[in-house]
Amino acid sequence: MERSLSILQLIALFLLPYLFSHNLANTTTDLKTDESSLLAFKSHITNDSSHTTLGKNWTTKTSVCNWIGVTCGSRNYRVIALNISYMFLEGTIPPHIGNLSFLVSLDITGNRFHGDLPEELAHLRRLRVLNFVLIK
Repeated sequence: MERSLSILQLIALFLLPYLFSHNLANTTTDLKTDESSLLAFKSHITNDSSHTTLGKNWTTKTSVCNWIGVTCGSRNYRVIALNISYMFLEGTIPPHIGNLSFLVSLDITGNRFHGDLPEELAHLRRLRVLNFVLIK
């Protein structure tokens, strides 16, 4: 008995592998955007008194999702939370933080950041929690 493939089966056969590879490529690209944003943030740290926090851990040798203080979503593998509270960091917060488009929570409490909060924070439409009690 001869079997023929339906149109839907043909579409699934050829389209699904493309969609899966395209989605994986987008996730990798988007995570690189998050990585670049966090590395820009790190570059604005003028003093990391713990010397182990960002300097040694936030590198391109490991996935951004494994960095100290960074939480990625389980569905989209994008940065959804940044908690660098009480790391006694000094510096400024760069506008690049506004590129973390999936960021829901940002906690920078207990650090010595100076300058204005970047207006790019207003572009983070998913941001729900912002803690920034700073120490003198």
